[in-house]
Amino acid sequence: MNRFSGLAATSLLALLLSGCGASEAVHDDREAVQGEGKTKYPLTIENCGRELTIERAPQRAVSLDQNSTEILLSLGLEEQMAGTASWTDPVLPSLADANERVHRLADNAPTYEVLLDADPDFVSASFGRHYNEEGGVASRDRLAETGLAAYLSPTDCEDGVSINGGGTRTRPLTVDSLYQEIRDLAAIFDVPDRGEQLVAELEARTATALEGVDLQGKTVMFWFADTRTPYVAGGFGAPSLLADLTGMKNVYAGTSQDWPAVGWESVVDKSPQVLVLGDLKRDRFPGDRLDDKIEFLRSDALTRTLDAVRDDCFIALHGAEMNPSIRYVDGLEKIRDWTRDSGGCVSGER
Repeated sequence: MNRFSGLAATSLLALLLSGCGASEAVHDDREAVQGEGKTKYPLTIENCGRELTIERAPQRAVSLDQNSTEILLSLGLEEQMAGTASWTDPVLPSLADANERVHRLADNAPTYEVLLDADPDFVSASFGRHYNEEGGVASRDRLAETGLAAYLSPTDCEDGVSINGGGTRTRPLTVDSLYQEIRDLAAIFDVPDRGEQLVAELEARTATALEGVDLQGKTVMFWFADTRTPYVAGGFGAPSLLADLTGMKNVYAGTSQDWPAVGWESVVDKSPQVLVLGDLKRDRFPGDRLDDKIEFLRSDALTRTLDAVRDDCFIALHGAEMNPSIRYVDGLEKIRDWTRDSGGCVSGER
């Protein structure tokens, strides 16, 4: 992706934090970075049941999820980012250098005070839980009171309601929602050409990844985390999109929740032929990491009876590749590679 550089000068962006219990406001010494000159401000967009008005291209954006962060970095916007948070995996290698230039506020969700300490002028999130009044970073109303536009990914929204923030999907997620997020953010930051370039790259990689791939109805379970009551993929979220595109059938396709917690008895009863395992580089739940998942599956009295466990029919995906993010195409590429190399797991000879 093309990168653009800022000019060194002095500008002041200060947010008064009186009454918030936060430390002194951060002062920014960077001059406003120029975009492509195609977005007309103020820009008003509809975003998950709200209208957001952007007065100018953000210069100190904070992204509250890895998914959102990697879109912004892919658009070459690291100079306009003041912080990131909520990471499940290492950043994409191609974005590592850019990511080094952006402060990480927290590995998980930051507090409201930590967010304001970054002196943001725009906030984005992939998941609506961050905007919940209880248990989140801050509600969108509270952020609006401080003059902050708070953007939520369309992949987490249906009919104006956040899925991760308490709503329920009634129809399958499509990749068009992700492309809308890319185009929205590109317009907000005045880099629409970069947005179209990123979408075109993802479309081309998707087409290549799916060439000759058809798993002919193999049943699959996507296990994200937790050995006690595993979080598995429901029928309408991003993992089911991966399954549909590659010809597999999610054994929990009848569940509308994105990530329901189920019992292992249920998993054994459904007996999936393929297990997609989340390879998370964090330690939030038991079994976040791939090796811990495989060890559990092979040692547990119930799960070790599964044919998929006995035959090692495992596909390892990073957590970000099972989320609705630009990494969905990395997930497709890994499934394609597994299909070519897995032998009997695909042919049914095992």
